[in-house]
Amino acid sequence: MANAWKIARKSNAQLPLVIVIALAVVLVLLGKAQPALFDHARARITDMMAPALEVARAPVRGFDRFIGSITEIFSVYEQNLQLKEENARLRQWRNVATVLQTRVTRYQALLHAVPDPKLNAVLARVIGRASRPFLQTMVLDAGRQDKAMPGQAVVDARGMIGRIYLTGQRTSSVILLTDLNSRIPVTIASAAGKSGSIQAMMTGDNTAMPVLDIVSRQETLSSGDQVVSSGDGGLLPAGLPIGTVVDDGNGGWRVSLLADATSSLDVEILNFSQPPEALPSTAQLPAEAAGLKPVPPPPPSLTPAPVTSAAAPAPVPGTAKPVVTPKPAPPAASAPAEQDD
Repeated sequence: MANAWKIARKSNAQLPLVIVIALAVVLVLLGKAQPALFDHARARITDMMAPALEVARAPVRGFDRFIGSITEIFSVYEQNLQLKEENARLRQWRNVATVLQTRVTRYQALLHAVPDPKLNAVLARVIGRASRPFLQTMVLDAGRQDKAMPGQAVVDARGMIGRIYLTGQRTSSVILLTDLNSRIPVTIASAAGKSGSIQAMMTGDNTAMPVLDIVSRQETLSSGDQVVSSGDGGLLPAGLPIGTVVDDGNGGWRVSLLADATSSLDVEILNFSQPPEALPSTAQLPAEAAGLKPVPPPPPSLTPAPVTSAAAPAPVPGTAKPVVTPKPAPPAASAPAEQDD
């Protein structure tokens, strides 16, 4: 009797565990079959948790600011002198930049160059970070109501951090460049002053430095080369600073990122939308260039052309044809009346 009671208790204790395992399996399968459903649910939960995250982060932010102010008291004088020198140098560079910008504008006007697409930036604040085994993201306090859309680039004062992959009404989730699912096309410019650039693909692998995969195997890299976004595909703007090339010691190359996603507080969301180029129609290109047979000329019309008066003016293309009024024929001369004999 005692053994039967122990078996019954043991089976009753294991029943909830079996149910939990079954529910977990069902949720995993449902998440694989309907990923959009879980993404929308996650976005709504994040929107609801955004005020709580901001309230919970306020004391931590205040404490960090207080500790930072204490450590900076002893170096305020030296920083003031350095800032004065830097301000003087920046004024000189500002004058140089103004002159160069005027020159570039004049050259573009002479060459009839197509201007670069304008970027609209939205300032956002980091309110949360998540580092899971297969996903490294951060949460921003800007969503669809702030014109934040999936695919837009997220940058800080140093360089690019990642891209938005999920947006709610008031929050957005950013996939970092170091994430395993991040792949963006980049351009590598030589730091030694060599002409030309190298096209490559930068892939994250959940480490601090993403991997570089060069498109052309004949190209050679060197440590210190600059990596920027290439803009291929029209998803990201070209020229966003990303990092520098470093040797991993195993015959490969990695990118040392300029931006540190773990310490970024204020970021910008770049609204970049470039319409795709329309393909030319067959009417805009010769048939031979499009790989088609030449179009035969139309057959001649069998209906006789209307006879118009010689005095009527020729019709102008694109205007209505003038109405030709036939002139009345002159009256025929009447025969002289026969005189009566």
